[in-house]
Amino acid sequence: MQLKKIKKPAILSVLFFLPVIFLLFLYPSTNNYNPLPIVKNQVLDFSNLMSTQTNVQLKDHITVLGFLGTDPESKIVETSNLKELIYDKFQGFKKFQVVMVVANNAEDKTERLTKELSKFEPLKYWNFVNLDSLDTVKLFNSLKSSLVLDNNQATNNVFIIDKDLNQRGRFDDRNKREIKLNQIEYPLYSYDCTMVSELKNKMAAEDLRVLFTEYRQKRKGEFNSTTRRADDLKGATNE
Repeated sequence: MQLKKIKKPAILSVLFFLPVIFLLFLYPSTNNYNPLPIVKNQVLDFSNLMSTQTNVQLKDHITVLGFLGTDPESKIVETSNLKELIYDKFQGFKKFQVVMVVANNAEDKTERLTKELSKFEPLKYWNFVNLDSLDTVKLFNSLKSSLVLDNNQATNNVFIIDKDLNQRGRFDDRNKREIKLNQIEYPLYSYDCTMVSELKNKMAAEDLRVLFTEYRQKRKGEFNSTTRRADDLKGATNE
């Protein structure tokens, strides 16, 4: 009986202190994380483009930017993946938005896609911006990418743009096994919406969370961005 009395407080103590110990282990890694690199600066904003009068802007927002072109409705799988794995997880974060570029003559298809995506809740932080073909290419070319837009001026990939119009991504996207085998570095400038694992494990679980951590630390005055930004841009120049 006495053993049971001793055993119960001991178990409760372990259950109480385990999460605390776990958080203490996490604390140093939280403050010494590697920021998400700047892979390209001076991404164009919509105010620099002549074919739109939108109030949407990239400046001062953390933006997931995509291109749906002349047939947005055909990208229902890609946009559904993006909504479920990225938008739904981050829509509550300050200054977060998803922006999809569509062609000027794609209003009906955009409306049908919007209805499909907003069946259960309105897309409050998801914007569609109409551009003509010249401005679409101009905006896309201001990004760093090995991709090209298809015949519909669309792509399956989306890009992360920070509040200062810098494109974020990875200069080295190798996994631990590839690094151990000393394989050649390769970058990740954008995220393929047809690949659930890439959206879930890289964009959501790592890259966007790291970016939000950076801005949270900046608000608290705990983040020194000068050296990091210079190093990132140096890497971008060398690419």
